[in-house]
Amino acid sequence: MIPRVHKMGSRTIGLIRYLYGPGTHEEHTDPHLVAAWDALAPDPGRNPHATYEDLQQLLDQPVQALPESRRPAKHVWHLSVRAAPEDPILTDDQWGDIARRMVAATGIAPDDDTAGCRWAAVRHADDHIHIIATTVREDGRRPRRHNEAKRAQAEARHIEADHNMRRLNTGDGTAARRPTSAERHKANRHNQERTPRETLRETVRQAVAGAHSEEEFFARLAATGLLIRQRVAPSGDLLGYTVALPDDRNKHGDPVYYSGSKLAPDLSLPRIRERFTTPTEAPENDSRHESPALPPVTGPAFARRRATAATWQALLIIDRGDDGTAAAHIAAAAEVLDALAKTSAAHTRKELREAAFAFERASRSHVKAVRGHDRALRQAARDIVHSGPSLGQGEDGATTAMLIDMAFFLATTAANWHAKRHHAQQAAAARQAAEHLRAAYQAAATQPMGVLQQRGQRLTLHVQQRQAALVRQALPELAERVLAEPGWPALVATLTDAQKAGHDPAALLAEATQRRELDTATSISDVLVWRLRRSAHLPAAPEAPHEPPARGDRRTPAAAPAAQPAAKAASNSTRRR
Repeated sequence: MIPRVHKMGSRTIGLIRYLYGPGTHEEHTDPHLVAAWDALAPDPGRNPHATYEDLQQLLDQPVQALPESRRPAKHVWHLSVRAAPEDPILTDDQWGDIARRMVAATGIAPDDDTAGCRWAAVRHADDHIHIIATTVREDGRRPRRHNEAKRAQAEARHIEADHNMRRLNTGDGTAARRPTSAERHKANRHNQERTPRETLRETVRQAVAGAHSEEEFFARLAATGLLIRQRVAPSGDLLGYTVALPDDRNKHGDPVYYSGSKLAPDLSLPRIRERFTTPTEAPENDSRHESPALPPVTGPAFARRRATAATWQALLIIDRGDDGTAAAHIAAAAEVLDALAKTSAAHTRKELREAAFAFERASRSHVKAVRGHDRALRQAARDIVHSGPSLGQGEDGATTAMLIDMAFFLATTAANWHAKRHHAQQAAAARQAAEHLRAAYQAAATQPMGVLQQRGQRLTLHVQQRQAALVRQALPELAERVLAEPGWPALVATLTDAQKAGHDPAALLAEATQRRELDTATSISDVLVWRLRRSAHLPAAPEAPHEPPARGDRRTPAAAPAAQPAAKAASNSTRRR
């Protein structure tokens, strides 16, 4: 349940006409009172003899009773209370009880206070009510409304529990603005999955992902086909911008523009400029995380492999760095997800879009991000965008799976980081993003993991036993679990490939197993495959085997489990924290 305190107004009759009217886009149905300060208050919605003016005059009586010099310029208070989409439809009596609890909690009309403000609750849709009040009490004093928004949120949590509704986390003021009911109704009428506000937010985020300058950002925006207005000062300096979808028009036929700050707090022009900051001096202990100068991007697979390496480093920084630097890396990780969602193949795009959409909430908190030291991740996002769309096959598809695998752990790490700091909404958003990344990984990993498993199953028994002994030595507590996993043959093939390439498999395993997430993975072998192939610079998608199995090749259950269909094995290999 979401309560929202709106801006104070000066015309009671204006708000009443809106609440009882058809709505901006005919979305108001059967508007009527569900509760009021007085059980006999007139209801213009259900009583044909009651007028808007009747209700307005009664609400305004305490205001008009004051001398004109003492009347507040803005005296109209407005609170909307909305249920979650999955909540049951409440009765009028239930909504009336909720309204009484809200005006009491916010100080408008405290319980057992006969001199409280006059108010009325109007319902004009199944899922929400609006409460209008005039902020002069019957005794002529003003109500005590200090921290009214927080008190409304706290009461909403109690209401959710009492009515068995979806339990939401209390906000901290850093969330993006939710679409209004009018925007949602408009999207439904046009059979649109998301409202224009949400579509614009996603498009702007993808345009800024990895951008190096304002010029590049606005060039990307223009390339999307959005309508753009720039606000320029007399001096010629750019002050802000607004965007609109070409086909989103108001009743006059004009485009509906939104400023960046109305889309999300971090999409205002000043906040976007912070992303282009370059640190003048690296903080202590961060030198080990800095990436060396890298060659230009040559394709989607190369960009994804470099992004995986940058994501690995970000994991270490979030775990070990100071809060400001960690917050910056979480914000930059959102840019990587935006870039990945924009450029990935069709079979992974939907889940990646949902992951980026969810993680957007995890990218902002009251911990101020220290920008500049997150440039490796932002460069990774830029590389992904500039490398172009991925077809999702061969090396492109396999490196996408490799990056999604690492992004899953980053989202989980971000969730833990936020949870430790009591950022409930951000932690929940990061966990939701991780679930979408899990589903995207399943789609991306099926084919490349299937090929690697086939290759591992074709290796001789001697090779498999040698690799099993290596794993037992490197992972004594987890080895038997790894050897029993469907992905074990793929790890055998990867260890063998690394050895043939001149690497020390034991050293690679030691590096790959240093992170604490390993012992909570559903498929440790999957995680190790991608980490080894990345650190050893092995092809992520080796060619499928064509040769028949070696004669007399026998396998023990511990060394190589019976072959499973590739799709089933990859599906079972998804990790869970």
